[in-house]
Amino acid sequence: MSTYDFDLFVIGAGSGGVRASRIAAGHGARVAVAEEFRVGGTCVIRGCVPKKLLVYGSHFAEDLEDAARFGWQISGKRFDWATLRDNVAAEVDRLNGLYQNTLDNNKVTTLLGQARLVDAHTVEVDGEDGVRRHTAGTILIASGARPFIPDVPGAELGITSNEVFHLPELPRRMVIAGAGYIATEFAGVFHELGSDVTLINRSDTILRGWEPALADRLLTISMAKGINFKLNCRLERVEKTGDGLVLHFADGKRIETDVLLWALGRVPNTEGLGLAEVGVSLNDKGAIAVDADSRTSVANIFAVGDVTDRVQLTPVAIREGHSFADRQFGGKVWHVDYRAIPSAVFSNPPLGSVGMTEAEARNAYGQVKIYTSDFRPMKNVLAGRNERALYKLVVDAATDRVVGAHMIGPDAPEILQAVAIAVKAGLTKAQFDETMALHPTMSEELVLMR
Repeated sequence: MSTYDFDLFVIGAGSGGVRASRIAAGHGARVAVAEEFRVGGTCVIRGCVPKKLLVYGSHFAEDLEDAARFGWQISGKRFDWATLRDNVAAEVDRLNGLYQNTLDNNKVTTLLGQARLVDAHTVEVDGEDGVRRHTAGTILIASGARPFIPDVPGAELGITSNEVFHLPELPRRMVIAGAGYIATEFAGVFHELGSDVTLINRSDTILRGWEPALADRLLTISMAKGINFKLNCRLERVEKTGDGLVLHFADGKRIETDVLLWALGRVPNTEGLGLAEVGVSLNDKGAIAVDADSRTSVANIFAVGDVTDRVQLTPVAIREGHSFADRQFGGKVWHVDYRAIPSAVFSNPPLGSVGMTEAEARNAYGQVKIYTSDFRPMKNVLAGRNERALYKLVVDAATDRVVGAHMIGPDAPEILQAVAIAVKAGLTKAQFDETMALHPTMSEELVLMR
């Protein structure tokens, strides 16, 4: 019989931590999980889920506008931010309850409070009933990441994606600092809901690391919709005035706004955990360094998810937590395959991508073949919208294997998931071509590229 209080102690009840807890408990382990905020983590509470619901809500702006072309006469339409905000918050509450039920049903002990390592087998939790210590044979850190806030005067006057879901009212003007997926997604959302949106960025590109053709297309479409972009700029300070905020730039220009949203990436939550005291090493990015088994520099302490900064995606954290629990407590040895991970940007229109970009493929294989389809979706044609979708396949010329698929257009992420299976399976362009088209759909373009 173990002399420890628990077989596994998990710090963080987000996607990775909850999955690891459930699987380990299913293998018979005695498990506890500590969470300082709410069970569900970034994705459920203040990330993917509430953001996607805002995306759905914002799409009605164009759908209602287009309805007349399809014969629908809609009068008196108006948008109420409080209704959307509160309904999204209610759904988050529901999911929070479901995640807690999952832990309870699997007999996982939930401890609400901030956790800190005391030694390799002891965790101290500062909760509502005071500070209590718990021991465990194995410890898993799944504390996630948080929005990065730059060190500029007045930075505290801005908000992050943590707070954006709780705005008391829809801002008339919003400036979003950043050009990654979070920035472009919220730019699309708040523009459609009626805010005057400006996106600012230090470089001249958006969505760095994505297939450039898709990023360029999104920039063109976003500008046509009326989203403002100030690129190649350096923000020097933020000032509060009676009318809102004033952003001062190095070139002497200023922008006035009601809300400044920081969307400059996320940093691992490693502070305050007692890592250095017990010998858990960080890498050069400030994330917890782990090996292929998610093991840290301390033999019985592991880490998964965003705190390791391997791939900051919810499904990756879930898979890492599952793999860890199976290996440590179920006798099932398997590892996460980080190749061909599909990803999406829920901008307006959205992007989907899997595998290599054209540049990455050329570096890896030398000779590649590129197939594209640049078309106007049928719905946009009848609606009178000039927005065009762009699909791109990257093929290794030597083997005819499709090594990358990238698309921007309506429902691109939904379509991309199925394409990811084909890319992961190593299917060839010839096999794509041999697949019968499903007509009339946008996805049929994937099997019609010649």
